[in-house]
Amino acid sequence: MNYPIEAIRNDFPILTQQVHGKPLVYFDNGATTHKPRQVVEAMEEVAFRYNSNIHRGVHTLSNLCTEAFENARQTVASFIGAHNSHEVIFTRGTTESINLVAYSFGETFLQSGDEVIISGMEHHSNIVPWQLLQKRKGVVLKVIPVLDNGQLDMEVFRSLISRRTRLVSVTHVSNVLGTINPIEEIIEIAHQHNIAVLIDGAQAVQHLAVDVKKLDCDFYALSGHKLYGPTGIGVLYGKEKWLNQMVPYQGGGEMIQTVTFEETTFNELPYKFEAGTPDFTGAIGLAAAVKYLQNIGLQKIHAYEDELFNYAFEKLQALGNITFYGTAHIRGSLISFLLNGIHPFDAGTLLDKMGIAVRTGHHCAQPLMERFKIPGTIRASFGLYNTTSEVDALVNGLVKVRQLFG
Repeated sequence: MNYPIEAIRNDFPILTQQVHGKPLVYFDNGATTHKPRQVVEAMEEVAFRYNSNIHRGVHTLSNLCTEAFENARQTVASFIGAHNSHEVIFTRGTTESINLVAYSFGETFLQSGDEVIISGMEHHSNIVPWQLLQKRKGVVLKVIPVLDNGQLDMEVFRSLISRRTRLVSVTHVSNVLGTINPIEEIIEIAHQHNIAVLIDGAQAVQHLAVDVKKLDCDFYALSGHKLYGPTGIGVLYGKEKWLNQMVPYQGGGEMIQTVTFEETTFNELPYKFEAGTPDFTGAIGLAAAVKYLQNIGLQKIHAYEDELFNYAFEKLQALGNITFYGTAHIRGSLISFLLNGIHPFDAGTLLDKMGIAVRTGHHCAQPLMERFKIPGTIRASFGLYNTTSEVDALVNGLVKVRQLFG
């Protein structure tokens, strides 16, 4: 494959450092990815050349910053295939995006007894907001079961739908199992019953080409720091027909048209949902990350990561005495597993001493851990800059962990 791995790695200076005297091997990309120098430079340019509060300004710096911010929105809209850039709402990340929908959609459209369907593999950020809505408005929360191989039980999903179902909210790619869910099928089934669908894309957009127009999802959430961009910035895509009707999530500056002590009228999209000064530096950095991915090509990245995943899975299987969690046929580029008889925290701590960064624990998916009756897993999640030699280092590290435990 013609994949410029050396050039890519050169764009990430953090990868050249040593940890505990060992070369850094970073397999915690599911938690956060590193930033290429192009993203950092884009954010530095804001700080050093035209930093100024956006919108409503009449001076040059404000106009320059406003233009860069709105261009960033257009870049993101094009990246995910949104119909219009005003359907792209800048948030602090996937968590805030889901909370926005839970509050605003919930307050506008849901009554006591109405139903929301989620799945058994959701991140806490796609569970807790609905539980808060459940307490606030008396909605009913239903859960799609997870099969032993890490796939959703689609037959049960169909049976969960009733005349009171108003929304389905599911992850595109599981942050624990790596399962790529059949969201096209889920959306089609839901829409047959006039049910809106929210997709948590936090683990998807950095690996897969996403087109919300083709998917026909009603909402799609993503985080900048998981796609090689800044922390504290994210996106909620929402269909205009919903966003126009939904009440604002927060009140303050920018999201208003007029304010008196008697009444406030709200701004047009997307500003209706962007109260206060937004993280314009983060948004511009996010756009730089998107352009970086587009320059390499999402299809090329996916193919490379797929090869890396297959190589890693084969190498880990060969070790033996390992239990894998998530063996669905269609998976993303992460592997969750346990070394039988060794606690994941202990294994992760020892791997760190060898310079190898993996994530251990429940991965903010405690109900899923309960489903499999385990305390947590070791998760190795791969990114566009990882290599087969790093996989070899992980495998050798796991061998040493076993030796240390006798």
